[in-house]
Amino acid sequence: MYQFIIVGGSQAGLAMAQQLQTLDASFLVVDAGPEVGSSWLSRWHSLTLFTPKKYNNLPGLAFECEREYPNKDDVAHYLKRYVETFNIPLQLNTKVEKLTGQQGAFTLHTNQGELSCQQVIVATGPFHTPFLPSCAEHISDDIVQIHSREYQSPEQLQPGKTLVVGGGDSGVQILKEVAQTNRDCYISGICSMASLPQQFLGKTLWWWLKSFGILSLNKYSYLGKQIKKRMQPVIGTNVKALLSKSNVTTLPRITAAQNNRLDFEGESIADIKNIIWATGYKPDYRWLGNIEFDEAGYPVNYRGVGECAGMFFIGLPWMHTRGSATLGGVAKDAEYLSQYFQQQQLARPLNSAIA
Repeated sequence: MYQFIIVGGSQAGLAMAQQLQTLDASFLVVDAGPEVGSSWLSRWHSLTLFTPKKYNNLPGLAFECEREYPNKDDVAHYLKRYVETFNIPLQLNTKVEKLTGQQGAFTLHTNQGELSCQQVIVATGPFHTPFLPSCAEHISDDIVQIHSREYQSPEQLQPGKTLVVGGGDSGVQILKEVAQTNRDCYISGICSMASLPQQFLGKTLWWWLKSFGILSLNKYSYLGKQIKKRMQPVIGTNVKALLSKSNVTTLPRITAAQNNRLDFEGESIADIKNIIWATGYKPDYRWLGNIEFDEAGYPVNYRGVGECAGMFFIGLPWMHTRGSATLGGVAKDAEYLSQYFQQQQLARPLNSAIA
């Protein structure tokens, strides 16, 4: 029986694994993917982080790559190097289907059999089930529909007008790439024209955010609460300039669809050939059993300590700060949980490795 099993082998799970190693704890990381970094490698080809590499470090290892702003392959390579550097015990192709038991005796039922542990750390991240509005199922099969999770490049699209639904960072980045193919593009769901440059007065945006303490604001502080409830600006892409392009048209919110006709607030369009849904994800923690969730659908916790004894979380959006679900921000949450385990005297090595 392991002392800990970490479910999820991306940045959050690996940061937590490194911290457990410093405690000399017995643990295993399991991940459903076929290789380290697979969740990054599966995303669209041109994906580039808007954070400079020096702000993407996990505990104990600097993020090194040729580019100032890493792409998805750089991230995957870094995660693989992280596993190798710290010799992290990782079991791939292992999907946890159900968790049973209680504190001190958890059983993880996986597609590879059962695993036992005393404590469970859930590090599966915020991106679980792609969210599609209900109108998507009423759209004609003649229209190509792709969620941003499956989007790779404009080559997946058929000739003709393309609609991107969703005005966050993903939607804007994808729209920019598709618009560069000179096809007519629409975007629906832009809630704000606000955007921030990656560089300002010779310094990166993240230098300014760190210098003014923005990155360390927690969700319980007054300023943290204000930032959390506001629509976040797009970073690195000039939204106004993008939307002013001659082949880009802004549409109001999509309200309904039937075959080839798409209805928006105040108008309808019937000549769109492709739709890219950059509409986010819904969390899916059904495998955890009967636990409490917050209004966003994430497990109730305080800084990663769940309400169910022996169950912990890391890598959730705004778990403590805005950076809790990011490469550079997850380290602080991992360090906090490590200190918690020390205080609770949970990090006592076990002689047996697995039941």
